[in-house]
Formats: sequence, structure tokens, C-alpha cells
Amino acid sequence: MSTPPLAGTGMPPGAFSGTQAQAAREVNTASLCRIGQETVQDIVFRTMEIFQLLRNMQLPNGVTYHTGTYQDRLGKLQEHLRQLSILFRKLRLVYDKCNENCAGLDPVPIEQLIPYVEEDGSKHDDRGAASQLRFASEERREIMEVNKKLKQKNQQLKQIMDQLRNLIWDINAMLAMRN
Repeated sequence: MSTPPLAGTGMPPGAFSGTQAQAAREVNTASLCRIGQETVQDIVFRTMEIFQLLRNMQLPNGVTYHTGTYQDRLGKLQEHLRQLSILFRKLRLVYDKCNENCAGLDPVPIEQLIPYVEEDGSKHDDRGAASQLRFASEERREIMEVNKKLKQKNQQLKQIMDQLRNLIWDINAMLAMRN
């Protein structure tokens, strides 16, 4: 699939030579997605720079400020906004081109994208799956029983510890009364 290079990529015409020029003309969907990802990253970076400039910029609220510095920051802000609009146009072109390239593709069910190993017989699959299910349910039942017994033992230990604590408290109280 051969498509013309994107307009507004920032490269001057004739910047490529030989195989690079041919690679630039043959843009597939994967490379378009990579270009789109880089464009989004550029947009985020430019937006962060704009917010940084706005945070550092003082408002003209009657306080004396340097007009030259203000004009310089305002010019930088306007330049970043202009570049941001160019990047959004570039992203729109990439998006439209990707949609155009993917329009004829049939969606593949997700289940078909997951690889799995098949055993040699379908009869063995049914019996094997049933036995594995039975084994898993038995194991789960055993674990539940063990958990129940463990909770009972923990409750008994807690009761014994409470009784010991009360006994020690009583002994200490009796020794204190003796003195």
C-alpha cells in the first residue's frame, strides 16, 4: 500500500535521498500510528510549555513590570499556540489517513487473537476439562474446610489469651494489695 507523505511534517522537499525518499512515500498504517503517537507527545510537551509560560507570566494589574519581558513572553506564548495548532492539524491528517487505510478491514474477534495449545483429541479435552473442574472444586472445598477450622482454632487461642490476661491481671492486683 503506497501513500503520499503527509503534508506539514516539517521536512523541506528534497530533504530525503535515495531509499529514504522511497520510505517516506510508502507510509503504512503502523508508521502512521507511530507518527501520531509522536505528534501527541509533541502536543503534550507544547501544552506543558504553554502552562509553564502562563504560570511565570505576571498579570498587568497596575504593578510596574518590564514591557520588553512581557512582550517577549507574549511572543513565545503566541508561537507555542501557533505550533500547537499545526500539530493538531497534523494529528487530524494522520487520524484521517489511518481511518482511510483501516476502512476495509474486518474486525477480528478478540478470542482469535489469544494463542492456545490444542490437545490431540476432542474427547480427551471434554474429559480432561471435566476432571480438572472436579479436581478444582474439590480442592476449593478442602481449602474452605481448612479455613473454617483455622478460624475456629484462632477463636480458641484468642479466648485462652484473654483468660490468661485476666488471670495475670488478678494476680498482679492481689500482689499489689498484699504490699
